[in-house]
Amino acid sequence: MAQCGHILTMTTDDAPSLAPVGLGPFDEEVYRALLTCVDATPAALAERLGQPEGRVDSACGRLRSLGLVIRMSGRRRRYTAVDPEAALEALVRERAGELDHVRGSALALSSIFHAARRQAGDGSTIELLNGPEEQGRWFVRLQHQVRSEMMVLDRPPYVLAAVNPVEPVRLDSGVHWRAIYAPEALEIPGAMDEIDDLTRRGEQGRVLPGLPLKLAIADRRIALLPLSMELGHAQGLVIRESTLLDALVELFEVYWARATPLGSSSGGAADEAPDHDRELVRLLAAGLTDNAIARQLGLSTRTMRRRTRQLFDQLEAANRFQAGIQAARRGWL
Repeated sequence: MAQCGHILTMTTDDAPSLAPVGLGPFDEEVYRALLTCVDATPAALAERLGQPEGRVDSACGRLRSLGLVIRMSGRRRRYTAVDPEAALEALVRERAGELDHVRGSALALSSIFHAARRQAGDGSTIELLNGPEEQGRWFVRLQHQVRSEMMVLDRPPYVLAAVNPVEPVRLDSGVHWRAIYAPEALEIPGAMDEIDDLTRRGEQGRVLPGLPLKLAIADRRIALLPLSMELGHAQGLVIRESTLLDALVELFEVYWARATPLGSSSGGAADEAPDHDRELVRLLAAGLTDNAIARQLGLSTRTMRRRTRQLFDQLEAANRFQAGIQAARRGWL
């Protein structure tokens, strides 16, 4: 029998916010209420909090997916909190792992910073490019020169036309091509169709929100690094084999590990999901805006948002981050 009527006299109101470990305000309110109960049904919690039962039930599902509460046995849904010392520690460790990735990026950027100062002025290693046209010519040149591996950080604005006629030819010749896209790159009309075609030809594409720079590395031997996002005052560097180039390769690998793969998973053990749900999850994980996703799916923004809410309910997720985690666990990504 639910014992939410036996409320402890102590309160959780003065405890620090749990937002840093991924809890939204309402989920945290439900969690704190459940901490003061031995166990409770969503109906009992809803009555206590003055909220709709369905909303509380969804919050309990999300708390369960985070490992903060467990569902009791029996036909009626009843929940009890896991000892916060253990449950919250697990979430803290998970977030610490994510921050370690950021720390790795900082170390790689620091290597670039110091290597550039050690090697500045060495014309055999670094060549300065002036103007967008010169950078555009060099990007085409790199694509023609590459023999085995191309690594690209792709984000607007672009010097050349959006459609790249060289990459498909090099993919067909067997070049291993990895590209990390900023979400803004995927919002350009026709971009997803082009990327789908490149994927069929062999490109491995991923997306990373907040991608701060553009970069192209050919065969880990030569790189093109634009120094500004302003095309009118564009300068760039051609960087040949050096510790600076090694640092740029390492930076690419750090971003690659953090980026979300584009395309559907082929794992046979994955939970079944309709194709339209997989596509919606993929676009949400890519960081596209609601309007951009609606355009891509051929829906109105209102319909797209309704489908997103339904998908969040299905995945027991409160936001895009949690939806991405749950979708990945089910093999949808």
